[in-house]
Amino acid sequence: MKFYEGSVGDKMARLKGGKLSMSDVLRYGADLAQGVMDLHSKEILILNLKPFNFLLNENDRAILGDIGIPYVLLGVSLRSIDMIRRLGTPNYMAPEQWHPEVTGPLSFETDSWGFGCSIVEMLTGIQPWSGKSIDEIYKLVVKKQEKPHIPSGLPPAVENVIIGCFEYDFMSRPMMSDILQAFKSSQNAVYQDGGWTGLGSIIIREKQGGGNYTEWFLAKDHLQVGDMVRSRKLPNSCKPENMDVPEGSVVGLERDTDRDGLVLVRMHGLHDPIRVHASTLERVTFGLAAGDWVLLKKEDKRHSPVGILHSIDRDGNVAVGFIGLETLWKGNYSELEMAKPYCVGQFIRLRSNVFSPRFEWPWRRCGEWAAGRICQILPNGCLVIEFPGRLTLSNENRSFLADPAEVELVSFDTCPGLVKKYQHLEDFHWAVRPLLIALGLFTAMKLGLRVGRKLGRSKVKKGHNPAIQNDGQHVDGQTGENTAWRPPKVANIFR
Repeated sequence: MKFYEGSVGDKMARLKGGKLSMSDVLRYGADLAQGVMDLHSKEILILNLKPFNFLLNENDRAILGDIGIPYVLLGVSLRSIDMIRRLGTPNYMAPEQWHPEVTGPLSFETDSWGFGCSIVEMLTGIQPWSGKSIDEIYKLVVKKQEKPHIPSGLPPAVENVIIGCFEYDFMSRPMMSDILQAFKSSQNAVYQDGGWTGLGSIIIREKQGGGNYTEWFLAKDHLQVGDMVRSRKLPNSCKPENMDVPEGSVVGLERDTDRDGLVLVRMHGLHDPIRVHASTLERVTFGLAAGDWVLLKKEDKRHSPVGILHSIDRDGNVAVGFIGLETLWKGNYSELEMAKPYCVGQFIRLRSNVFSPRFEWPWRRCGEWAAGRICQILPNGCLVIEFPGRLTLSNENRSFLADPAEVELVSFDTCPGLVKKYQHLEDFHWAVRPLLIALGLFTAMKLGLRVGRKLGRSKVKKGHNPAIQNDGQHVDGQTGENTAWRPPKVANIFR
């Protein structure tokens, strides 16, 4: 076994300010990205990237140490006090790394987050989330979805890729090949006159037609001639859209090496192929595309049968995220079938035949499962639910989790009868019921006052006029000689 005298972390500790020069960061970054890529090619995840695990050899090149130990310990039952540390070092852990069987799964892009944290520490000399406890880091990273501060003044390619490393959804993060390209292209960069010169051939361009997808998500797959494709839907969209390419085949590429180039697509019913931007298309293989909701034909009780397809190669090999699995499930497309998709903003509730759900779920007052709104969809299909129809206190849970295999959609169309439709109306906000009660009371009071006024006027009309006539008769009959000199109306006023 080779012995290394120090690490990148040790070198930083000896420097004033604890930070490295830009040239050292770029060189070490390229070394580490290449090392991580080599391990990823062997299906090994690191999960514990940090400066003190980057060893330095006699040529001042960075070498990975502590290789994949957290990955080896996945699935091993440990005491709760050791659970977090077995998954990595909290200051460098990605959001899905804290509870991978629930908020995961772990993937190659999980290491991209740890790599980004390490580079930020090398540049600033400050550990991410320095001085924070484990619980505080968990709340910042997982609950509040905050990201480490990235220093300014970096080469554009490096800055772009480091920003991508901190995407909350790991599918939107760069792969190590993207990171390696960015660092290698910037190694000869020189900062002068307010800008960078000597940059490599990498080009950062605005993605066109890719919706809200990051360029790293769009770069996961490259189209080839002969691929079946369709227009890419907007993320978290279930609304039917007019697709420019409902289904077609790629018959030509404008530039094979440009992932942002144009492709020629032939569609049924059209004589000539159409030119379409590559980022607006997704590859469809055996009827499946990355991001589709899928159902496992043969159910496994260890995990949910419903998940999200992360990748499918041209041979039909698939990788799927399921609740209950810490890593991606690997198999063949023939083991899957399409499942009903869910989108942010939809209302759902537990199925009536679910008596013991995987996650805690609130009840209605009438003893039925409450309905909540999807506010986030995790990479394994786990649904994050809010209940705007429930008034919660500050110390109570404001969001819940749900297994997509245990829920059903709720809408006004699916609610039978007026009572159920009204109950669904209450699901939109807790103020609906008190507002309707207040509106009902106000309407009843207003109606009561109006009826009371009408009744009062009718009584006055029936009782007031005869009294005047009687008074007139009494005056004329008994005291006529005393009031003969006064007009009758004035006499009535004085009475």
